[in-house]
Amino acid sequence: MTEETKQNIDAEQLQKDLADAKAKSEEYLNGWKRERADFLNYKKSEMERIGDLAKYANEELILKILPILDNLSLAANHIKDEGLTLIKKQLEDFLQKEGIEPIETMGKKFDPNTMEAVEGDGDIVSEEVQRGYTMHDKLIRVARVKISK
Repeated sequence: MTEETKQNIDAEQLQKDLADAKAKSEEYLNGWKRERADFLNYKKSEMERIGDLAKYANEELILKILPILDNLSLAANHIKDEGLTLIKKQLEDFLQKEGIEPIETMGKKFDPNTMEAVEGDGDIVSEEVQRGYTMHDKLIRVARVKISK
């Protein structure tokens, strides 16, 4: 074998090794890019999950406060007292700032997704027995209503 033939074989081997190294390099780079994208997606979904946890963290406490608001509303309807009405309004304003909204029912068409019929036959709400609420658009307590035609 001549020196020139040896050099050609060595050059061919080097070309092959270089092509293999480039292919492996490309494969590793693509794998890294996929892992990076997966990590960023995971990070984003975790941030959303943590945000939702924080958003609804007070739900249990709010559910304990709602019966107090119910009783204040009953008292304010029967006893015409400015102080009582003011306290009720302050509590309603506080809950609204926390993302709590009452479900409007009176005169509306019965909606089984947000209402529970306790009496009556029909599809129009004629009386609200217990007010329902949402928290950041999530139902936390159904409205208990009487319905009629």
